[in-house]
This record gives sequence, C-alpha cells and structure tokens, in this order.
Amino acid sequence: MVFKERQITFDSRSHQITNINVWTPDSQWLVYDVRPHGASFTGLTIEKIHVNHGQTEIIYQAKEGAHVGVVTVSLQKPVRYAFIHGPEKPDAQWQYDFHHRRGVIVSDAQPNVAINIDAMDITPPYTAGALRGGTHVHVFSPDSSRLSFTYNDHVMHELDPALDLRNVAVAVPLRAVMPAKKHPREYDGSYFSVVVSETTASPRPGSDDINRAYEEGWVGLRGYRKENGQWQRWALAFIGDTCTAKGEKVPEIYLVDLPENDHDYAIAGHQPLAGTETTLPTPPAGVKQKRLTFTHNRRWPGVVNIPRHWLRISPDGSKICFLMKDEAGIVQLWYVSPNGGEPMQITHSKHSIQSAFSWDSRGQFLACVCDNSVVLCDSQTGKMQRLTERTDDAPSADAVVISPDDRYVAFMRDVEGYRQLCVVETGIN
Repeated sequence: MVFKERQITFDSRSHQITNINVWTPDSQWLVYDVRPHGASFTGLTIEKIHVNHGQTEIIYQAKEGAHVGVVTVSLQKPVRYAFIHGPEKPDAQWQYDFHHRRGVIVSDAQPNVAINIDAMDITPPYTAGALRGGTHVHVFSPDSSRLSFTYNDHVMHELDPALDLRNVAVAVPLRAVMPAKKHPREYDGSYFSVVVSETTASPRPGSDDINRAYEEGWVGLRGYRKENGQWQRWALAFIGDTCTAKGEKVPEIYLVDLPENDHDYAIAGHQPLAGTETTLPTPPAGVKQKRLTFTHNRRWPGVVNIPRHWLRISPDGSKICFLMKDEAGIVQLWYVSPNGGEPMQITHSKHSIQSAFSWDSRGQFLACVCDNSVVLCDSQTGKMQRLTERTDDAPSADAVVISPDDRYVAFMRDVEGYRQLCVVETGIN
C-alpha cells in the first residue's frame, strides 16, 4: 500500500538528518543540521521541526567561526542532542577536519549550552580518558547512558597522515576528564572516552587485520545472548576494511564486547589507553575485536560501501543487518549473528537497495530506499512494500529512519536544488 508522503521543510536551504536517532522520543520532532550538502560542513545551526504543525526551533547556534552538524537524539528523557562541533576561531594551523572536531551535547533543560563529550589532549604525556583528535556521528546507546562515535587522531596525522586511521570509540559516564591544557586547542570532556577498535596501517594480507573501523552500531537494546547462554550487556558491531591475500580491500563485519562496569574502561591493556607519540590510543584491557564475516571468496565479496550505510542491529540483539551484493551483483539486505556464522540474505529484490536503513521498535521491519521508493521490508520473509510512489529521482541514500512509535519514516529528497525533509506513514499497526 502506497501512502502519501509529506514534505515538511520548504525553505531555500538544505536540511540534513543523520542515519539514526533523529526523532525525539515522543515521535513529534525531527532534528537536523543545515549544511549545504552532505560533504560541505558549513552549517551554523542545529534545529528541530514538529512533523505535524511545522514549527521549527533552533537547538544550538555556533559562534566564533565554528560549524556544527550530524545531530542525533537521546532515546530517553531528558531529551539531549549530540552533534559534531568544529573548532572556534579556526586559523591556518587549525581548522575543521576529521581530526579537528569534537562531540557536544545540548539538553532541552539548558538550550544553546553545549557540553563537550570527549576531552582532547595532544601534549605528551597524554591523558587516559581523553582523545587526541576528532570525533564524528555521536550515537547514544539505547538507554542513553553512553555514546559511540568514529575517531581520527591529530597526533598520528601530524606524524604521517597515513597513520591517522579511522577507529571506533565510546564515551562512558565514568568521570569528566580534564587534561592539563598545555596547548590552546586542548579541552575538557564530560565523559571518559576510549578507542575500542584496533587498526594497523599495513594489514597483513589474508589476515583479520584492518586499517579502518567505521559505521558502528550498538548491539541490541540491552546487548545480546552469547553462544554459551551468557548475556553480553554492551557490544558494538562495525565495518572493518581487511586486505585479501591478493591485496584487495574487502570490508567485513567485526564485533567488540565491552565491559559492563564503567570503571573497567579505565584499565589499560598492553599499551596505554591514550596512545603514545608514535602509536594510536588502544582499547581497555579485555576488549578484543572479533571478525564475524569471511566473504572474501564470494563472487562479490564484502559489505558494500555504496550506498554508505551503518550496521543496524535488531532490538533483541540477534541480527546485525548490513548491505552486500548477491550472486547476481544486486545489493541486498543481509544479517549475521553477533556470534558469527554464515550471513543470511533477507531480501531477494530485482533492484539494489539504495540507502542506509533502520529497524522498527519490534525488530520485524526495516525501512530503506529500493527502486526509487521508500520501502518497508519484512525481516522474516524479505517481502518489500512500497511506502512512496516510485519517482524519477530516488530519495536521498543518507538516512531512512523509522520513528520510535513506528508510525512514520523520515527521509530526504532533493527539491529544486535543496535537500528537504519528508515523512511517510509506515502502516505498521
């Protein structure tokens, strides 16, 4: 059944929603940034719009030459908004870049007051719990107690840009971190932040080594059940770029089990948590990444990078969903268990999946773009139902996000040169 989509923004500027957690918990408001287009990070405000009556509010306005974007919302109240904040007073030595940005949180209780998530310390000896560079796509855990994000390292970038590898990191509510601030660009953070993935600049061909960790997702609303029956409370799945025996890049799926006790994040493994002058920050003791997929021998190996998407895990934690080509070269939805095993194909479409995707609250349906329509896919049968009419131009691939009450899907369309926000009903009862 095709529903009538509703465009809800109309002003002559672009509007960008993130790939997940863009709805307020009451499913009434959508949060967005106003960068001119996906890769141009020059937006000055974080805003929200009421999906029914169109009222807009500015959540935060950047000052002193800084820019902001990529906003997500906490799923629990009080409502908090996490987003990227670029450097204030940028200059020739320090301007916005992957390794020069931080995460901040603004709360409904304190409008326009941005609190840093991650601390930064780029002067040795480095501070445990602080990072040394830039963080990106900050996503609250389902209980809103902590956040995951991707990370790039200023210290390694200065040493050699090839050593600044993208990693996955988390911020936990252990304690605020206040470095000595011996450099004018260092700052405090309200969370204790650590890198949880392991990368190497030169992965051994045919090994499980990766040189990039990215597009992570929290596993389950409360974790997942291990094969031995034990419950793992905290885990993240992410994409890691492997190198085949022939030297080709193949993105595969990895998992890290994380400590249940926040104090354990402060316990270093064999290397310092905060890194050294020649090495990246490293995961806490006991955090080991595990490779879940081994697709290098398939006709079309690897998780696809186009369309760009993030691993999204079913609410019960049992299905890590991703996009991969089938034997005919068509991009389909698949899932793999957090315990590993063979990937299972969900969709068998004639047309490739064209976008990032999201789950409904019960873990039955996924929303995405296929054949230039927003569609709802039944994860148990693979059957797809169009929600919007097929159009000559497909909706944006960046984000297709089901509301917390499962009633709507939010997505974007390019209309007369500007990216606009749209919603359509799901028909889920």
